[in-house]
Amino acid sequence: MTSPGRVGERVRSRFWLLPAACCATALAAALVLPELDELVGDDLFFLFEGGPAGARSLLSSIVTAMISVTGLVFSITVVALQLASSQFSPRVLRTYLRSRLTQLTLGVFTATFLYALVVLRSVRGDAGAGAFVPRLAVTGAFLLVLASVALFIAYIHHITQSIRASTIVRSVGDETRSTIAAVQEQDGEPAPAPPLGPADAVVRSAGHGVVTAVDAAALARLARRAGCVLHVLPRVGEFVATGAPLVAVHGSTSAGTGVEGVDEDAVRGAVGLGRERSMEQDVAFGLRQLVDIAERALSPGVNDPTTAVQALDEVHDLLRRLAGAPDPSPVVRDEEGTARVVVERAGFADHLDLAVDEVLHHGADSVQVPPRLLAMLDDVLDAARPEHRAVLEAKRARVREAAGRGR
Repeated sequence: MTSPGRVGERVRSRFWLLPAACCATALAAALVLPELDELVGDDLFFLFEGGPAGARSLLSSIVTAMISVTGLVFSITVVALQLASSQFSPRVLRTYLRSRLTQLTLGVFTATFLYALVVLRSVRGDAGAGAFVPRLAVTGAFLLVLASVALFIAYIHHITQSIRASTIVRSVGDETRSTIAAVQEQDGEPAPAPPLGPADAVVRSAGHGVVTAVDAAALARLARRAGCVLHVLPRVGEFVATGAPLVAVHGSTSAGTGVEGVDEDAVRGAVGLGRERSMEQDVAFGLRQLVDIAERALSPGVNDPTTAVQALDEVHDLLRRLAGAPDPSPVVRDEEGTARVVVERAGFADHLDLAVDEVLHHGADSVQVPPRLLAMLDDVLDAARPEHRAVLEAKRARVREAAGRGR
């Protein structure tokens, strides 16, 4: 089973989907508009007024120009991807590939090429009684060219802005903030995991990949139907090998119930596996991207601590949001309030370790990084819930110690 959120994530991550939709729409329009041309008549003043030779010349020019410009846009996109991968992190490429403007630009350019090519074949004859010029369709090709020019200008502006360090870290931060809000909205009241004991059965993974999302509601329905408790063993963002334990099945505390009714295929379907991590439920993945950017900036070959500090600015805001909220509850209950699913989830301490430790290791000798880390921890400590203060104070002491050694 696939949750709507997971479907939406897959749709957004498919770079080819929007261009393919544009091409399909253009192909349909190129086939239909010439058939409608006779119904329009000569009343519309803005329709193309040239003859067959002029229509062929215009459409041929559009076909030639659009395929050339499409190649240029594709080349610019590839260069931007290479630059982002080498200068920042390979994991930020997904931000570029998910860009709706990039997808729309490539889609409209290829659609304009395809549309003009198909309409060209409907121009028949030369000047005379047997000639046919699909005036409505040719006018549509002209309008598509105007749209392509506008999109090209917008695309150039977008690509020049998107390769800036500040834009990249802000984009990753915004996406992570959305993930935090979604996870906190779905989370129930904090509750410790119930004592489970040894598992009665284990559902093993049928494939391999990274856990991208867990449909806890679907698992709760399956567990209630089978009268058991399901324990999802890997966290979101962790890699699972083929045949590795995926979900442990624990018999219900009610007498006389067992685990025979568990639908193993449905259980596997509720735990999404992908080729790479996604931001659907994985807050740590957003932090990982920002930490990667900071580490790359602090490497001797780059030596750009200012970019590292920009990444830490976004990390600061994310940690402040996480520190002001309780750790996510591992327990998911059914409609009757019975614990049905236990999901291993990263807590604030895990996110704090990820956000600070690696940056501190690579930037302890930097003039900018340790003071920025201390200022960040002081502010986060001021906003933290009581249960998070101990780990923050310990982390602050460690940063001070490392900064002292670095001098």
